[in-house]
Amino acid sequence: MGQRVEIRQGSVRANGLEFGFLEAGAGPTVLLLHGFPDDAWTWSSQIESLAANGFRAVAPFMRGYAPTEIPPDGRYDAEALAADVAGLARSLGDEPVHVVGNDWGGIATYAALALYPEAFRRAVLVSVGHPSTFPGTVLHPDQVHHIFHFWFFQLGELAAAAVRANDMAFVDYLWEYWSAPGRDDSEHVARVKRETLAPDGRLEAGLGYYPALLNFPSTHPETAERMQGEISVPTLTIFGDHDPVRVLSKDEHVHLTGGYRFELVQGAGHFVHREQPDEVNRLVLDWLREGER
Repeated sequence: MGQRVEIRQGSVRANGLEFGFLEAGAGPTVLLLHGFPDDAWTWSSQIESLAANGFRAVAPFMRGYAPTEIPPDGRYDAEALAADVAGLARSLGDEPVHVVGNDWGGIATYAALALYPEAFRRAVLVSVGHPSTFPGTVLHPDQVHHIFHFWFFQLGELAAAAVRANDMAFVDYLWEYWSAPGRDDSEHVARVKRETLAPDGRLEAGLGYYPALLNFPSTHPETAERMQGEISVPTLTIFGDHDPVRVLSKDEHVHLTGGYRFELVQGAGHFVHREQPDEVNRLVLDWLREGER
């Protein structure tokens, strides 16, 4: 048995915000970016695996998610998220870095790869496709149904009230709906609700990402177009076989010109890194080690 990895908590200022983060290990830096409804602790297995294998794993809490600051300007659009990721890479003093993103962390990763490619060595995208795949979502009724929350979260205060009701039962429902059958991560979900989403303004911050993404192409058309283009950073995409969104990524390779691999993990849904951590850890380590040779 190897020695247990200690996960430390810290903070760093990047892109004008104070970010809380989890950290372990020493070596090349790997940023691990979470989504909704989640937080940095989602990566606990990956943090331990990376730290035990010669990497420095750093998992920040995304903007607005406690204990990271709520942005005073209220920005949650993809350009702001990209600047956060690049800023974290610089502030951690080890640019360029590797980056791993799930869900919103994946959207932030793709935006950062498009706008700041020089800041990154290799990327891993978990359960999220290249931005060019997003428009296709509305062409398939099953995909529209699968991401029903995206449309519901456009309703502002009404959506926030619904999600907050009954001890955030909506969050429990999303985890069950997006996970493979028989998976139970209730202890982690309870912690996310209690420590990250329950504090004042934090749930509203997390929901604010959704209208920001929908409105971004009309408010920032040139930047949005750049994010639809080629990615020159070598990229691994991982999906669970129970995640319906995976089918939209079948042609995304044409946009990933720096090297691309697609991996489908059996017995997992949207939270594949938690549902099948050993397999995801193996895939991530193999991919990042290729970049260290």
